[in-house]
Amino acid sequence: MARPDSNPNAQPAPSAVIVSRYNETVTSVMLDGAIGAYLGRGGVESDLAVLEAPGAYELISIANAAASSGMYGSVVCLGCVIKGETSHDVHISSAVANGLAQISINTGIPVAFGVLTTNTNEQAIARAGGDKGNKGAEAMNAALDAAAAIAQIALAKSNNTPGVRFTPGLSPNDKLSSPV
Repeated sequence: MARPDSNPNAQPAPSAVIVSRYNETVTSVMLDGAIGAYLGRGGVESDLAVLEAPGAYELISIANAAASSGMYGSVVCLGCVIKGETSHDVHISSAVANGLAQISINTGIPVAFGVLTTNTNEQAIARAGGDKGNKGAEAMNAALDAAAAIAQIALAKSNNTPGVRFTPGLSPNDKLSSPV
């Protein structure tokens, strides 16, 4: 099987981060985590678009525009939906998850679901840089890994070498080694 030559410092493709302004005390920390993850992976600030959505539901249309634009190798959506007295949170979370998945399928661009769906504000804070990590950073890393894997598949196809093993941290320009 061909194995790609790994480049842990490969610069990721331009990416878009869309962040909901609703529950901004939580989502702003998630945004900081996503930006830090992008820059930590070798990305440059000028290649990272940061877009705002009024709420989680609006992430769908903005993500669709970003993914369909051809300008970004990945899209990361950040939001926070906290359970209230009604089932509104369930409907919003489900619609956003399904909408973002459909965008990714339709465009071939990874769209990361970095939307917290918690029962309490305390749970949200714990997952936005607290003791449960930063889901914004996790979403960015997932999107970049998926984009790199898709790029490796495209490269393997162009080289007619279908037996490639993906290694996180690769860029689309990394060369495939000969079969092992």
